[in-house]
Amino acid sequence: MIYLDYAATAPVPRAVADAMYEVLAGQFGNPSSQYPVGLELKKQVELWRRTVADALGCDAKRLYFTSCGTEGDNWAVTAACWQNRHLGKHIVTTAVEHSAVVEACRWMERQGYEVAYLKPDQGGNITAHQVLEAVRPDTALVSVMMVNNELGNVYPIAGIAQGLAAKNPQTLLHTDAVQGFLEVPFAAGRLGADFVTVSAHKIGGPKGCGALYIGPRVRNPRPLLAGGGQESGLRAGTEATAQIAGFAKAVELRQAGLPEKLTHMAELRAYAVERLSAIPDLTLIGDGQAPHILAVSLPGWPSQNIVNDLGSQGICISAGSACHQGKPSHVVAALKLPKRTASGVIRLSLGPETTREEIDDCAEALRRHHDQRMPML
Repeated sequence: MIYLDYAATAPVPRAVADAMYEVLAGQFGNPSSQYPVGLELKKQVELWRRTVADALGCDAKRLYFTSCGTEGDNWAVTAACWQNRHLGKHIVTTAVEHSAVVEACRWMERQGYEVAYLKPDQGGNITAHQVLEAVRPDTALVSVMMVNNELGNVYPIAGIAQGLAAKNPQTLLHTDAVQGFLEVPFAAGRLGADFVTVSAHKIGGPKGCGALYIGPRVRNPRPLLAGGGQESGLRAGTEATAQIAGFAKAVELRQAGLPEKLTHMAELRAYAVERLSAIPDLTLIGDGQAPHILAVSLPGWPSQNIVNDLGSQGICISAGSACHQGKPSHVVAALKLPKRTASGVIRLSLGPETTREEIDDCAEALRRHHDQRMPML
């Protein structure tokens, strides 16, 4: 199998699975229990928290484990609106956010909020100036993703944070950094965002685990889940200790030689652009700067047909975010591309283990698809 869909999920290394099994089989206690087995596991959870926080560049006391990136995004949106409920009911976000943010904002619209969904240019770009122009005195929240999961565009979070501090310092800033964590350089504690969402399974950790950084400007953040006093009283539910252990181990593995890994992925992405650009009619989509995501289109060849054809050959790519499950992508729609181009958008996403030979095989398969099949649109 040739796997080129790391933006959907990354393979789990054996060391991560072993770390999780050790906890499941030998450290099964409840971290909230007051006897030695529970207390020892509580200490271990805090060590794992520090591992993730150090990689994220923040104080471990400001990092809260969640079940996934979607939970973190929803928590950030609702907590920010709750804190600024007296400031106003206006939210600024983009039309190319992950569905976890888009749907959370739509839910807030049903609660009486007004949401500005900023449109990108045809290259998928959103500028800090564009975001700040949309901010009003009653803007409770700005939510802009760090790296677009379908296009690979990197958005100017630090610039937005600086502009907000000057224009409307009460407005809180959230960034979904699920595709940015250990893919592009940043430190949550210095970025300027009040909320930063990350997820384990994009970097080789288990599904069902993520984390949310909550900055010092957020006062008494409102929990998303009601229940016990876990996660300093902010996130109810018994800690998913095996998943947290796997998350921490995945972080350790990804950090080992990280600069070389990022360089490798960036070079492979450039090589993929070179190889794929030789296919007649193929079009690059977006101005992606992230080292691991490449979107292209075969105009007139429906993307799902391409995915199915390559899948039958053991090559895994996607037609956009896996969360769309075959439905048209709101990200591609926001680019206002010609219909034939939009219909043929596919995404290749790379990992540290990806090889040039795999890129070659994928390029050859795409060329065969182009040469052997008539366009349908």
